[in-house]
Amino acid sequence: MNAEGGGGLVLVVEHDGAVAELERRYLAREGYEIEIESDPARAPSAAARLRPDVVVLDLSTAALPADLYRRVADAVAGAPVVAVTGPVDPGVARALGKHQVTRPFSPRVLVSTVAEALRSGAPGTPLGVLRAGRVAMDPRARTVVVGDRSVSLTVTEFDLLEFLMGNSGRVFTREQLLEAAWGPGAGAGSRTVDVHIAQLRSKLGEGSPIRTVRGVGYVLDA
Repeated sequence: MNAEGGGGLVLVVEHDGAVAELERRYLAREGYEIEIESDPARAPSAAARLRPDVVVLDLSTAALPADLYRRVADAVAGAPVVAVTGPVDPGVARALGKHQVTRPFSPRVLVSTVAEALRSGAPGTPLGVLRAGRVAMDPRARTVVVGDRSVSLTVTEFDLLEFLMGNSGRVFTREQLLEAAWGPGAGAGSRTVDVHIAQLRSKLGEGSPIRTVRGVGYVLDA
């Protein structure tokens, strides 16, 4: 595959048909092979099936953009993901990697961003360390440190904390957290979220950034 174009497979996930066609035309001119998925909710399964060299992922209509980004990044197993967003909070932006395009955008900007993503070879996982107060998380190494103390988390505890840290400042219901950490259709009840939050708070210790929003759910304060 040539990082400047030619031979690379690009999965374009875009809900707007006119925008998807514009992206297809400009990317095809550079020699890329294009596959289009019009439903962002199907992006993880499309990415797993096609194994593209790069994904252009529309997150502008996603209720939980960081969660969708993470699931697509996991599905492509190391291929870069270009996040296409509207205006997002800084906490969310940090969870969307270093290859981002903000609507409205020039097709030429998108093409250059795709080329740069391929040149860098950077995986489509969140870039760098996430921080909230004294808590530091490395999503790639799956490690958590509080101050100078390493914290051991279960897989589910880590996924729940990663989701909250990637969406800091945003309040989530128990049902939303269930879907984010356990997956759609999980059989666990909302009480399970309370139990795992309590375990996380205990392990993170005094000054845990996870806060209860009475009558709603939980939020992580950056």
